Amino acid sequence: MSKLVLACCKVYISESRNKVALESIERAAKLFPDAPIINKFTDDVYNRVGYTLVSNLPLKPSGKPCSLRSAVLNMIKAAFSSINFDSHCGSHPRLGVVDHICFHPLASASLDDAAMIARSLAADVGCGLQVPTFLYGAAHEEGRKLATIRRELGYFKPNSDGLQWAGGLQSDPLPVNPDEGPAKASKATGVVVIGATKWVDNYNVPIFTTNIATTRKISKQVSERGGGLPSVQAMALAHDEGVIEVACNLLEPTEVSGKMVQLEVERLAQNECLAVGEGYFTDLSQEAIIQRYLKLLSG
Repeated sequence: MSKLVLACCKVYISESRNKVALESIERAAKLFPDAPIINKFTDDVYNRVGYTLVSNLPLKPSGKPCSLRSAVLNMIKAAFSSINFDSHCGSHPRLGVVDHICFHPLASASLDDAAMIARSLAADVGCGLQVPTFLYGAAHEEGRKLATIRRELGYFKPNSDGLQWAGGLQSDPLPVNPDEGPAKASKATGVVVIGATKWVDNYNVPIFTTNIATTRKISKQVSERGGGLPSVQAMALAHDEGVIEVACNLLEPTEVSGKMVQLEVERLAQNECLAVGEGYFTDLSQEAIIQRYLKLLSG
């Protein structure tokens, strides 16, 4: 394990219902077998898909293109070719066709390794594809937080009836200058946010209610921002009929686990006389991702 220098990339795309588009995106990734898709998580209510890719990083500069960067760039191109952001609708916030990309170091890789790939990809997208691209985390020179740039771009405010996000971005020009690319976003593509951070877990807890105000109150109380669990970010999102989820980012999952979040949501919901379902992770653990990658290599 100590000799493994791996980078993981999570790619979140604003589409899950258009199977032809997803097949095109996955074919684009498969052209780079050294950076395989390890996991795929779709949610048709949110109309969103998350892909997890992994590749080995050379111990010394080789002059060859990074397989992970190439695979993700190819996926981005396929997504832009097959999805129109202005036609998209779902109950999960988003800023573009390719809404969010994050690189994480695995095994013996460093955060600097991940940040370097993120910055290179941002230049590919912003300058090469002419799509506004924003950096965060270790990829940003000041370590800007993901939530900060999302808040500045209006990510957290539904723009349609029924707690939905629909259509392209409304700002023209953008309220914040991108780190790469033009200052105006096409309604067909939106913008891309790319970052590099330590490992983050995503854990969602369903609450059986249609009361969005109460669920927002619970999500705020769970989050560090609202005085709750440290290193936890949370927001309330309408999901299935009669269900609103408390969707959480666990920024320090070794310190605050999904189980701890589950228990806290249950405690707070009980105070509101609301029933809670079993939460779920939207991706595999670091260890499972590494094991699946090694199994693919050996196979």
